[in-house]
Amino acid sequence: MAEDAPHSNEGLKWSASETVRLGDNIRDKVRELTLLALKQRRFDQRGIQDIVQSVAEGIALGAETSRGDMRRAISEALAGLDQALRISAEAGRLALEQLTDSSKDFSETELKSALVNLKRLEDDFLATIARVADAASERVQPELRVMLGAVRRTGTETGKHVAATMTEFAHRFSAASVDTAIAGLEAANEFGQRFVQLASGILARLPETRSHAARAEEGSG
Repeated sequence: MAEDAPHSNEGLKWSASETVRLGDNIRDKVRELTLLALKQRRFDQRGIQDIVQSVAEGIALGAETSRGDMRRAISEALAGLDQALRISAEAGRLALEQLTDSSKDFSETELKSALVNLKRLEDDFLATIARVADAASERVQPELRVMLGAVRRTGTETGKHVAATMTEFAHRFSAASVDTAIAGLEAANEFGQRFVQLASGILARLPETRSHAARAEEGSG
C-alpha cells in the first residue's frame, strides 16, 4: 500500500516500481505515495527533486516488467506524479496567501523568490523525466520519451496551477508582468525559510485523497 511506503529514496523508488509493475490503480497510488513523501520532507527544491527523481526512476523500472500496456502504465504514473506536485504547488500558494496577508515584513523580494521556485516545480519535473528517460532501458526509453513529449505539448497540471498562482500575485508588483518582475531572481536556489516552514505545514495537513485532486481539477476549470 502507498500509505506504508518507506521514507528513503530507495524505498520510494521500489514502491513506485511495484505500483507500475502490478498495474492496479496506478495514477491514484503514485499520487498518494508521492504526496506521502512530500509531506514527510521539507518543502524545498532539493527535497522535492529527490522525491521526483526516485518516483520517476521507479516508474521506469516498473514499466520494464509491467503486467499491462506499458505506455498506458507510464502515462498513468506520470499523471499521478503530476497531481501530487500540483497539490504541493497549492500548498505553496496557500502559504504565500497567508504570508502576504498577515506578515507586514514579508518583502516583495521574498515573494518573488518564492514564485521563482514554485515556477521551477514544472521545469524540474520535466527535466527529471528527461534524465530518467535517457538512462532507461532500450525497451522503456522510447515510451518514456513519447509520454514526455505529450506532456510538454499539453502542459502539466502543476504548471497550469503555478501559472494561475503567478497571475494571482502579479498585481502586487509594479512591473507589467510577473515574468518581468522576477527575471533578475532566476538564480535563486532556495525558498525563504518562513515560506518553507509554512508551506510544509500546510502540505502536511492537505488531504491526499482522490476527492482533493478532483476538487483541484474543478477549481481550475
